[in-house]
Amino acid sequence: MAEQQALSPARAWSMRLIYICICMGILMLELLPLQTEPRSFAGPELVLLLTFTFALRRPEYVPAWAVGVAVLLGDLLLHRPPGLLAGLTVLASEALRARSDNLRTLPFSVEWLTAALAVLGVLIGYRIVLAIFMIPQAPLLLAVSQMVSTIFAYPIIVLGSVALFGVRRVAPGEIDSHGHRI
Repeated sequence: MAEQQALSPARAWSMRLIYICICMGILMLELLPLQTEPRSFAGPELVLLLTFTFALRRPEYVPAWAVGVAVLLGDLLLHRPPGLLAGLTVLASEALRARSDNLRTLPFSVEWLTAALAVLGVLIGYRIVLAIFMIPQAPLLLAVSQMVSTIFAYPIIVLGSVALFGVRRVAPGEIDSHGHRI
């Protein structure tokens, strides 16, 4: 019989704090003027990836309010339409949270596909809303390159989160500090 480990409230809150700090660090790096000329490709949306990694592997570490605050701050600092990406990310992370129980025993490829579909949904939904309100957007090729790089960066973010912070999948039968199954 597998050993049941309890998730302490201190661990959950420390991981929430780590999540928010990592998001703030990513935003600060995105604000640095490292290149003066525009690039022909876009890198991955790291905050989105980190959020989806935590939501699929340890959903108790990323409550909706933490996701909303982190991404809304990114919207404001990066001059994106305030709340649009934050709202889409919260919706997608809550959908992933609801599916995380079903993905516990499935192979990583299914988790990756699930995260990829969430990334596609968020980034396509973002472009559709911008188009509806006739807000200027990045060229389509740039948006597609960001989508592709975000999807292919997911395994790297998962590996880093497991290696650095121990964000692994919830084991079947694992319990929280109150004795409830996670």
